[in-house]
Amino acid sequence: MNTVTILFVLPLLIIFSYLFDAFARKTKFPSVILLMFTGILVRAITSAYGLDSFGFLDNLIPVLGTIGLILIVLEGALELKLSKEKLPLIVKGFFAALIILILNIAALQWVFVHLFDMDSGLATLSAIPLSIISSAVAIPSAASLLDWDREFVVYESTFSDILGIMIFNYSLNQIETNQPLIGGASLIGLGIQIIGVIVISLVITYVLVRILQQIKHHVKFFLILSLLILVYAIGKLLHLPALVTIFIFGVFLSNLNQLLPRFLRKYLDIEQTEKGLHEFHILTAESTFIVRTFFFLFFGFSIQITAFTSLSPILYGLLIFSVMLILRYLYFALSRVQFKPVSLTYMSPRGLISILLFIQLKEVTFIDTQNSPIDERVLLIIILSSMLVMLMGTLKKKTNSENEEPSETESAKNEPIDIDSADPLIENDTNTD
Repeated sequence: MNTVTILFVLPLLIIFSYLFDAFARKTKFPSVILLMFTGILVRAITSAYGLDSFGFLDNLIPVLGTIGLILIVLEGALELKLSKEKLPLIVKGFFAALIILILNIAALQWVFVHLFDMDSGLATLSAIPLSIISSAVAIPSAASLLDWDREFVVYESTFSDILGIMIFNYSLNQIETNQPLIGGASLIGLGIQIIGVIVISLVITYVLVRILQQIKHHVKFFLILSLLILVYAIGKLLHLPALVTIFIFGVFLSNLNQLLPRFLRKYLDIEQTEKGLHEFHILTAESTFIVRTFFFLFFGFSIQITAFTSLSPILYGLLIFSVMLILRYLYFALSRVQFKPVSLTYMSPRGLISILLFIQLKEVTFIDTQNSPIDERVLLIIILSSMLVMLMGTLKKKTNSENEEPSETESAKNEPIDIDSADPLIENDTNTD
């Protein structure tokens, strides 16, 4: 492929992605499905012409996915506005993310071991990526929900991303060292590690904010993003939950007045930082859009239709998603004492993080994933199923929806989170993960 051809293809792909987003805003149909199908279609065309050697994708997709993951968590953290009034909602979102995540992992691990005859370690590590909600899909897709439900989706999906990745890395380390997943010493060590990372993250956040204020050069936000990616890489090298640093930086940057101690405020120009926050948010949103566009195009391109030689991947994928959907329904039915499915039941899409952790699992050397029944085909079916169910939920007319959470809905209406504000970039990100 020569230079002129590449110069034609790359802009066209970005234009198509933008049009897919515009279509998604009108129809609520997830644009990520269109991106993946575009990649699958292009792969089918190239295969028809005998072009099947694309080994570079094996290295390119994980890199794009990792950068996209950092940007997604940062963008989600910048959206979180904290206040005392929202504390009950934040706590509910955290425990919903944690409990549903653990229930999904436990249930899928049992299914994989007893029905699919998988090794216990591989079953656990395969269950975790499939159990994580994609915040970058869930947040914009929840724009049409009630205020309380919309805010709940923001917190739950963001915490699901963070907790899921931390649990995956923890489980990976425990299985590699032949230690039990649930043990007093291991959990205490994990807690100490998290506390240490939080403290270090606070220091890094303060330093980065100072750097942001001191830089007079007109190019400064990409420097901050580069430093964040470098911090993440160092954390991965030391086997630390580095994503926590990204999350804390974003939350502090968008809530300096609420979170920054008074004795530190005199060293920072809060007003100047808040003015630059909007520009930084724009850069993050547009960078995330570009990275996610090519990630899902390349992921779709890596899938060959000819690989679906049997119905097994489809049946496995539908079974796995059905188990997770039932558990989610039971959680909200019992926690709200309301057995009619609520709108939140449908808001559990899978996306980039599931794909990225799945790719990372395939690179693990101490576990054999070659003969695993949970492969890219099953993952694709789960992603598509979760997004189609979410689409059904968002299009469904919500009658008597005020009764779903009466007290908290009314209290949250006073201070709705600004996730569907007039910022066109946030709107443009709809369903791109």
